[in-house]
Amino acid sequence: MAGIGVLVVDDSVVVRRIVSSVLDDDPDITVVGTAANGRIALDKLGALRPDIVILDVEMPVMDGLATLRELRRTHPTLPVVMFSTVTERGAMATLDALAAGATDYVTKPTHATSATASVDRVRAELIPKIKGLVAAARTRAVFAKRPAPKAPMSAGSAVRQDRVDVIVIGASTGGPDALSSIVAGLRSDLSVPILVVQHMPPLFTRLFAARLDRSCALHVVEAVDGQRVEPGHIIVAPGDQHLTLRRQGTEVRVRLTNDPPENYCRPSVDVLFRSAAAVYGAGVVACVLTGMGRDGAQGAQRVRAAGGRIIVQDEVSSVVWGMPGAVVAAGVATDVVPLHQIADRLQGTLGTRRIARPLLPAAPPRAVAFGGAS
Repeated sequence: MAGIGVLVVDDSVVVRRIVSSVLDDDPDITVVGTAANGRIALDKLGALRPDIVILDVEMPVMDGLATLRELRRTHPTLPVVMFSTVTERGAMATLDALAAGATDYVTKPTHATSATASVDRVRAELIPKIKGLVAAARTRAVFAKRPAPKAPMSAGSAVRQDRVDVIVIGASTGGPDALSSIVAGLRSDLSVPILVVQHMPPLFTRLFAARLDRSCALHVVEAVDGQRVEPGHIIVAPGDQHLTLRRQGTEVRVRLTNDPPENYCRPSVDVLFRSAAAVYGAGVVACVLTGMGRDGAQGAQRVRAAGGRIIVQDEVSSVVWGMPGAVVAAGVATDVVPLHQIADRLQGTLGTRRIARPLLPAAPPRAVAFGGAS
């Protein structure tokens, strides 16, 4: 990868020093400048021409949210990572920033046991995001210079699915904005439940679910262990817990676990998808949205093997095409469509049926040959 220039914006001298030191240690990254508040950062943008901005949420003179809004007027595609505290105020401000156009966020290591642990945490979380977001931004810039792409691939007409009992969705980087767009496009008479894994820490997921609930016609809640899975409800996995499902008679209930992370994630999309395939069999529609890494690819294979359908966000509309791209590479995507079409595609999988049917026992998964990498 060509060198990456980073502008670090934070009112704390210590934080600027730690972040700059960590980033400069990486041979692919150069800190081209620092700023103690948003006004200084905006004044420096033209001269520094960074590839990405690390932006503190709470600062004097001009805070992160005000800075972001001003920055988006002049630099609409420049990747911006919010650097936030794990507090209710910090989480709410971060969600506001994501809604205003921030690309992603990283939480500050406020509970680290030592300075070394703080440095290690910043290195582990920030560097992969910087590299992934800049690579994705450069790819989108190439797309923008090309002729309009052909219509997205859809194998939907070739996929027979006699019934749909549940929709499961997985997302990471760029997911909050994508999910907000999708749920706003769903009708209030949705006849199946929706279960969501969005990679987020505790507290953030509760506030995110509440925000979604206010913005759509469906009821959105953070998952509670033992709750019943009901049609027309959207259940969001809580941060740091896997969301799984269990059958109880004719009902399906939520089971939250603290099992080890998968794909470095808890909650994990793979865990939810596998559990949904085991409980609902061919009645699953899985949707993989923008995000880094491969979480969801293995679970999507389980859903497809059980006879379910896999809808994937396309590369052009994804902030990062890691997770969706991994599903496509595995050869199990049945529909690859832009973000603005996903709500209609999900609704369309339900056909003309508006009444949820009684849950039947799931059939055992059948063997399916997959193309591409696994």
